[in-house]
Amino acid sequence: MEILGDSARYDLCNYGNYNADNFLSGKIPGIYNSTNPNGDCVPLFKVLMTNKCSNDCRYCVNHSKHKFNRIEFTPEELTSIFLDYYNNRLVEGLFLSSGVPGDVDISMENMVEVARKLRLEHEYQGYIHLKILPGVSYDLIKRAMSLADRVSVNIEAATPGAFEELTTTKTFNTDILRRMKWIKRLMKRDENLAPSGQTTQFIVGATDESDSDILERVNWLYKKMDIKRSYFSPFNSMKDTPFENREEPHPKRTSRLYQADYLIKSYGFKMKELVFEENGNMNIEIDPKYSAALSNKDNFPVEINSASYKELLRVPGIGKISARRIIESRKKDNCFKNLEDLKKIGVITNRAEIFVKLNKSYQSTL
Repeated sequence: MEILGDSARYDLCNYGNYNADNFLSGKIPGIYNSTNPNGDCVPLFKVLMTNKCSNDCRYCVNHSKHKFNRIEFTPEELTSIFLDYYNNRLVEGLFLSSGVPGDVDISMENMVEVARKLRLEHEYQGYIHLKILPGVSYDLIKRAMSLADRVSVNIEAATPGAFEELTTTKTFNTDILRRMKWIKRLMKRDENLAPSGQTTQFIVGATDESDSDILERVNWLYKKMDIKRSYFSPFNSMKDTPFENREEPHPKRTSRLYQADYLIKSYGFKMKELVFEENGNMNIEIDPKYSAALSNKDNFPVEINSASYKELLRVPGIGKISARRIIESRKKDNCFKNLEDLKKIGVITNRAEIFVKLNKSYQSTL
């Protein structure tokens, strides 16, 4: 559990960056405290079936040429351990992934068998997230989706060229995108299959891909593959991997990608509204929403007492909740007279003041 629980840490199910404090490896291995969109902490049992792997992912500590202790669970062993954790109220759900020692279908079959045992033999009705292994068969994907609440295929790179830099044993279009298409097709046919949808994960900084490349692909995945969430894992240069001497990305880079991703997914921003430097990356030091506002000065300041919901969402310091509160308050003929009125409903006024007007009165200057 210490080895395979720790090996699973790089598969993300959290919006934030990997945090070592999330893993209780020094106490109880395999427990990962995930945070859902509502901010609630959900302890998951997070583990690999095996760290044996025939793939040569150059950033991964489990790549095929790395010499170290290789072990694996049987489905019976993993089922038993999970139930022990669950019955002792240590975890509330399962996040299961695996290396691929040989035949990818055999590896996936073992993961599906764990889910089958839990659902059908032990009548477990809680949360299960199964990682869909690249290249696995259509029938096994369907079986996995019939048992799991959520599934995911890690895309790892935004472009085929960058993907080829990461591995020679998997293909971008066939092993990754085709499987995503199958998942989307199956969900459309039967809403009971993986009802929480599919997610994916990018490795950020392992190649020369820019933020623009990554976000263009994220936008495409939302539109074409019905991806529910994209996760960004910062590249870690690990010893005894082919990429051990590569430079790691700036610590803030994945945070900026999450912010930009949220603007696209939840705020309806278009790619053309985001600001990128000549190298295609965002400014690390500036929030993407603030940067977008500064680059579109002609759209500001916005009159709070008449602006549309979409216009309000473009204002730094105004989120979806505070924008709705502004609209609801105006319906009751309540007029916002000063920044303190905005502050009371949750607007971060020190960010918003230069971008708004109240009763045609400027609050600050750009």
